[in-house]
Amino acid sequence: MDLKPSGSLKIDTFSMRIGDIEGVELDRLHAHSLAVGWPHRAEDWQFLRESGEGFVALDEIGRVLGSAMWFAHGDDFATVGMVITSPRLQTLGAGQWLMKRVFDKVAGRDLRLNATRAARRLYLSLDFQPEKTVYQCQGIARLQTTGRPANTRDDVRILDARDIPAIIALDAAGFGVRRAALIERLFAHSAGYGLFKDDTLTAFALCRPFGRGHVVGPVVAESDADAVAIVRPHVADHSGSFLRIDTHMDHGEFAAFLSHSGIPVFDTVLTMSLGKRLSDFAIDGAPTTYALASQTLG
Repeated sequence: MDLKPSGSLKIDTFSMRIGDIEGVELDRLHAHSLAVGWPHRAEDWQFLRESGEGFVALDEIGRVLGSAMWFAHGDDFATVGMVITSPRLQTLGAGQWLMKRVFDKVAGRDLRLNATRAARRLYLSLDFQPEKTVYQCQGIARLQTTGRPANTRDDVRILDARDIPAIIALDAAGFGVRRAALIERLFAHSAGYGLFKDDTLTAFALCRPFGRGHVVGPVVAESDADAVAIVRPHVADHSGSFLRIDTHMDHGEFAAFLSHSGIPVFDTVLTMSLGKRLSDFAIDGAPTTYALASQTLG
């Protein structure tokens, strides 16, 4: 497969050119994602630009017709996201053209992304391998008044800046890759709850403004019961408002808790990898990532 990127792509009667995503006004990026029904606000785009790098495809008068971003964690791994092409260009090679540009920048890294149904054929053509379904759970949150209470043997409390090193370490154990810079940025924009056993952080859940309301993630815990214990306070905090969680969990206590809390499955995407598989990052006895930071960030 020839993955060498070119500098331009001819589409019908006009050409597109590549630009750095940093040089594009936020309102144009916001309009770009709205055109395909994605919920990202201008503020969400700005957070992503601060956390990663990316390209845009521009037409001859500077309109944004495509985008692709990557988020590197160390020298060996990156996630890919915000791969969007204008609907009329989705069958004309624009997505593959953008991805080849990304490949040029992340050469040598293992890659992970979450693919919409519309994009799966593109990623399969680029040798990405299917991994797990991500369940996009969202709705108007409501606090359960019945059911199993939070584990009273454990200490659940609000997290503060002193907990960041422990959060980074726990996230790395669950995700399989250390994401220190990203976790610090997420923490600065989030409220967080942690579960402690003998003064050691064993589970955490962050929640921040996103899209139509708030998103909970990442969530890392050792068991369904622990995951419920740290997500429940966020549901209480946002009861009556829009809440979203992206999770690989489709059954068990945690999945049932989300459904009963007014946050049922709305849609699905597919986690895919290029290079090392998810199982290659798994650590025996490590905690589990119950919710992604987002579909873009993993």
